[in-house]
Amino acid sequence: MALQGRGNAMMATVLLCVLLLHFDMAQAATYTVGGSGGWSFNVGGWTKGKRFKAGDILIFNYSPSIHDVVAVSKAGYDTCTTPKGAKVYKSGKDQIKLVKGKNYFICSFSGHCQGGMKVAITAV
Repeated sequence: MALQGRGNAMMATVLLCVLLLHFDMAQAATYTVGGSGGWSFNVGGWTKGKRFKAGDILIFNYSPSIHDVVAVSKAGYDTCTTPKGAKVYKSGKDQIKLVKGKNYFICSFSGHCQGGMKVAITAV
């Protein structure tokens, strides 16, 4: 009888974990960077009025033959440089989960970042 009680407690714990995980995932928001215009020049102002949370998903829509998305540090963002080993996205429909704190993204095509194709997002 004690084994059955222990099994029920374990099942209840597993169920609670699944429900909490589902609830956490349901809280994540999805944002299309640049809105209907997509990932393009001068998207920096797109973040105004939005409150981002860790776990939210950014969708970058663009033509992969003329743009990309690179996750960079603040230094890479400020100088429009792609550090060695940086994560480069090239699908044209990239989905990137925000981490807590500062998140920086640039386009690494020549002149694009300097032309305003970069975005900095703080996720709480």
